Amino acid sequence: MMNMMAPNPPRILIIGAGSRGRAYARAIQSSTDGIVTAVAEPNEYKRRQFGQTFIWGSQSVPSEGSQFDDWRAFVAYEKDRRARISAGEKDVSTGVDAAFVCVLDEMHREVVLALTRLGGLHIMCEKPLATTLRDCVDMYEALRTNTNAKGEQMVFSIGHVLRYSPHNMLLRKLLLEDRVIGDVLSVVHTEPVGWWHFTHSYVRGNWRRERTSAPSLLTKSCHDIDVLLWLLCSPASYSAQRGQTPHLPSTISSTGSLQYFKRSRKPAAAGTATNCLSCPVESSCKYSAKRIYVTQHEFGLDSHNTDWPVNVVLPDIESYPDKNVARETLLLELAKDYDTSTPPAETERRNWFGRCVYESDNDVCDEQVVTITWDDDPVPSPPSFSHESNSKDMLLSDPARGRGSKTATFHMVAQTNKICKRYTNLYGVDGEIFADSSTITIHDFRTGETTTHHPRNEDRGHGGGDLGLTRQFVLAIDKVKNHGWTTDRAQTELVGCTLEEVMRSHAMVFCAEEARKNRKVVDWDEWWAEHVEGKLTRDTS
Repeated sequence: MMNMMAPNPPRILIIGAGSRGRAYARAIQSSTDGIVTAVAEPNEYKRRQFGQTFIWGSQSVPSEGSQFDDWRAFVAYEKDRRARISAGEKDVSTGVDAAFVCVLDEMHREVVLALTRLGGLHIMCEKPLATTLRDCVDMYEALRTNTNAKGEQMVFSIGHVLRYSPHNMLLRKLLLEDRVIGDVLSVVHTEPVGWWHFTHSYVRGNWRRERTSAPSLLTKSCHDIDVLLWLLCSPASYSAQRGQTPHLPSTISSTGSLQYFKRSRKPAAAGTATNCLSCPVESSCKYSAKRIYVTQHEFGLDSHNTDWPVNVVLPDIESYPDKNVARETLLLELAKDYDTSTPPAETERRNWFGRCVYESDNDVCDEQVVTITWDDDPVPSPPSFSHESNSKDMLLSDPARGRGSKTATFHMVAQTNKICKRYTNLYGVDGEIFADSSTITIHDFRTGETTTHHPRNEDRGHGGGDLGLTRQFVLAIDKVKNHGWTTDRAQTELVGCTLEEVMRSHAMVFCAEEARKNRKVVDWDEWWAEHVEGKLTRDTS
């Protein structure tokens, strides 16, 4: 249900009406006082469906400034709108306060840089920030120049939704504020991608090739790296610890490769087939495109699912009123194949969702491990105290050691039954925690007690992270727009993530990739100084 309309609500533009743009629009409607007032989307069907659902309704027509066929059209319109106001023209339509950038990953740089040159808009960019380190650095530099009339840097957020799920917010509180296991010594975090989900996105889909997309560690797992830094590097409280330097990592190393989805693993009985629907062993293959997109329980069309992943294969699936026609059209799409006469550029350009997973042109890792280490830090950490009412003053761990040495290990693995249901083991001096996306279990070494927390799950979208991120970002805009907050206060207290943290977590991914490819351990301080700080003087135009 849409929230009650605020007197002067934040006005939002969504750039990109795909699955992520729609997810954020739903979150804006259900969980904030903001309103979606405009959409920029080149696909006419997606743009119309989005507008009817979130902006002008099914019985109305679009108003001026409510739809654009791409982001460039919006920028041109907004420049003209501002010029009309400057010229003293009356009755100029109201503009937007913020933009959600939900276009293809490789387009993030040009869109965000154009918005920063326009100036004066708060920006939320879907993750990853960009697909290359150079582009990330360019955006980092440009975003620092995106200011309002007071010269304040505009609010920025990145689609690291894992920070905002009720589960992870409670985990962080228990770990850093309540210090239920004292100083952290080691964290082991696993992202199980899912055996068929990996094929959909990283073998057949948009993110299968590093050259045309980015490493899977970036496209799939950049917010996992971000969560580890959020737990082990960022301050416990952004408002209470202003000026405290983060506990920065010391070294990064990584191993990984494309282990399974390649021609050498193809069953001999499949022969030369390149498409599932013409393959002699299709009916017995677990990766059959027909099985995944048509007959699969819950996610297939036969289970009445017209959302992800079906609508990625056939974006206008909901426009078919007859189920049988929709099914036949989906099968025809899956049957599309290529042969030796197909231009290589065409084969590479498009997604072939009916393609044999052993014959694709994918090259990104389907298995990767990243290890991050921290050395002892001289800045004192707060002591941990028992939360028993009769022993509040009992010191449980020695704060004199400061932020101690620790290690984090991240494992991304494709061949799993779980689909993106992450789980984490955290080991401290006073206990250990196991968190599995739905529960948080604490074993206390001092008392021998085991406590299990069951955080609420607000929504299917990343355990409520989609709602949480959207809520905090739009609230930050509202506080600046209507309540006199500075953008810096809104950024730190409500978004809870600084621009430098965004850059650091992305840089960490590229650093890990360098370590993996060169089979070496990388010194973080040296790498950051050379590859980030050393690149901040180049013009981003």
